[in-house]
Amino acid sequence: MHRMVIVVWAWFCLAGSVQAGEVLRIFTWQGYVTVDDLAQVNRLLQERNLDVRAEIIQPFAVGPEQMFEVMRWHQADLSFFTLNYIQMQEGRGARLLQAIDTRRIPNFARVRPELADLPMGKAGEKLLYVPFGGGAYGIWANMDKLKPEELPRRLNELLDERWRGKISLTSGQVQPNVALAYMAVGEPPFLLDSLVQSNSRQQAKLQLLDSPAKRFLDALYQQVSTFWTVAPQFSAQDLLVASYGPEIARQRSLGRHWVLVPFEEGNTVWLDTMNIAREVSGAKLEAAYIFIDYMLSDAVQRGVVERLSMVAVTKTVKNPLLDGNPDFFRQDRFWPPYAKLSDNLMKAMSDQAMRSRRREDSPVVRHVPVPTPSSGHEVRHDRGQ
Repeated sequence: MHRMVIVVWAWFCLAGSVQAGEVLRIFTWQGYVTVDDLAQVNRLLQERNLDVRAEIIQPFAVGPEQMFEVMRWHQADLSFFTLNYIQMQEGRGARLLQAIDTRRIPNFARVRPELADLPMGKAGEKLLYVPFGGGAYGIWANMDKLKPEELPRRLNELLDERWRGKISLTSGQVQPNVALAYMAVGEPPFLLDSLVQSNSRQQAKLQLLDSPAKRFLDALYQQVSTFWTVAPQFSAQDLLVASYGPEIARQRSLGRHWVLVPFEEGNTVWLDTMNIAREVSGAKLEAAYIFIDYMLSDAVQRGVVERLSMVAVTKTVKNPLLDGNPDFFRQDRFWPPYAKLSDNLMKAMSDQAMRSRRREDSPVVRHVPVPTPSSGHEVRHDRGQ
């Protein structure tokens, strides 16, 4: 489903002084591909005598609509679609991509089997993605101020008085909030979309009039002190902060201790992938496979865990989040390619919850502004929409 991570803004596009006849244009999320990565890939391309140079294009990826447009107008050769983007809006993303030949990716054998053949990343039998890294939209706790025994165990405990004014959630990508509400009341996280996809649209719309999930979301928003739009700011008063995970790397680099709360209900999860544009061929296609293979190397995948605070996709790299939860990547927890009506209904449910906040009874709400790249803050993209 969103979006972002620590990056030295001064670098851009080209690593090294390599010059070549063709350019492999890589369209990725901020911070995913480093200067060193590009330098290594370009050295590999030179060693293979390929007249191709790998570059990162601007702007960075920020969400599905922007990514669709960039790929539709042939402005990139290799993309990093979040998995559910591929089949969004009747598979328009899938139509922009070519099938992956895993035989050309030696490191594909390292990919965790539960991530190697996901249906929403395929067109028929054709695989349209290679996993890069994933994570969860979860609640992270400030362990500089909390003890392990103080953490909530179930999602409905977020409504306890002790968390009032101590929670930060997103208002930019609200679909994960709605999914969290459904899990809190014992329903599947993507129930609204399931109803829409099964042609139970009227039943889906009735969920907005009155349902346990709606009531929970209304109450949860009353607990929130800070809503963020692109990336959480980890304000001093917030003990529990919703995050996709990569933002935690910045906090840890500052010596702060945040941990993912292991709710009994679990979390919804996302997976960012690597994809090759349909029209890429020849030497540039060979270069794309070399790049993808390199990004599955142990060195890069360790960086996914240690530098990005994400979950690596290979079996050969230690994953702390998976060690504690081997079912982390349950298929029913992956953000689906939402139907447009589902997306509208989730936004409407969130809007209703926001309007239901009674100013006299609620904590002061601060909507955190979008950080600019030059500010040094990590930038988060729009996963769920």
